[in-house]
Amino acid sequence: MSKKQTGRIVAVANQKGGVGKTTTTLNFSGALALTGKRVLIVDSDPQGNASSGLGIHPGADEKHLYHGMCGDISVTGITRPTSTKKLFVIPTNIDLVATELEIINEENREYFLQNLLEPVRADYDFIIIDCPPSLGLLTVNGLTAADSVLIPMQCEYFAMEGLAKLINTIRLVKNSFNSDLYVEGLLLTMFDTRNRLSHQVAAEVRRHFTSQVFQTVIPRNVRLSECPSHGKIIMEYDNKSNGAQAYNALAREFLKPRR
Repeated sequence: MSKKQTGRIVAVANQKGGVGKTTTTLNFSGALALTGKRVLIVDSDPQGNASSGLGIHPGADEKHLYHGMCGDISVTGITRPTSTKKLFVIPTNIDLVATELEIINEENREYFLQNLLEPVRADYDFIIIDCPPSLGLLTVNGLTAADSVLIPMQCEYFAMEGLAKLINTIRLVKNSFNSDLYVEGLLLTMFDTRNRLSHQVAAEVRRHFTSQVFQTVIPRNVRLSECPSHGKIIMEYDNKSNGAQAYNALAREFLKPRR
């Protein structure tokens, strides 16, 4: 199935939890929006943390990603504005877990998210998909819909644990459903400059993946941990924090012309 060559779709994925995946989705997207880009976040994680991190909590009677994936409503009917100009979100809640069960026997089940997003792809500069911390059908849908994958990796002892499985899943999706899929880059997160292990892990990742690793490193930052509970991206919560500066730097690096 072909995709319109318009707005870029980036899946943020790592099946290992606690690596800063949703934090990256929210603040990377917010930083892009603050440069003037029109950005849509797709909360494809049933935990709904990207939604709540923007102050949005879909109730039992409200339509969200689950209803869009199951064909009950169009994508525009589940897209919401956020407090950040040019930043929009398709929220979700725990009901999304039922999606995998409901589409498991459907034909072209890997393309449901791509088909949902296709009508509005031209309306955005970037669509950022927050994939769940698993390698199930929701993540496969995210990878199938995406042009590229951004992989957050925490600078801790088990940083590379499970990465081979993710890379293999990306390869399988590329071979079977999305031949144009590529790795956007690996992003080092939760970096503690005072911790020797953080430096060792960063060096190991750069040695293994060289140019695939973003130069920007996301520090361990209390303000980054606090802002989701206030429903704000870090630039609106504390624009002078190290976390805000790091995600602004990531957006600039991401937007640089590629050679």
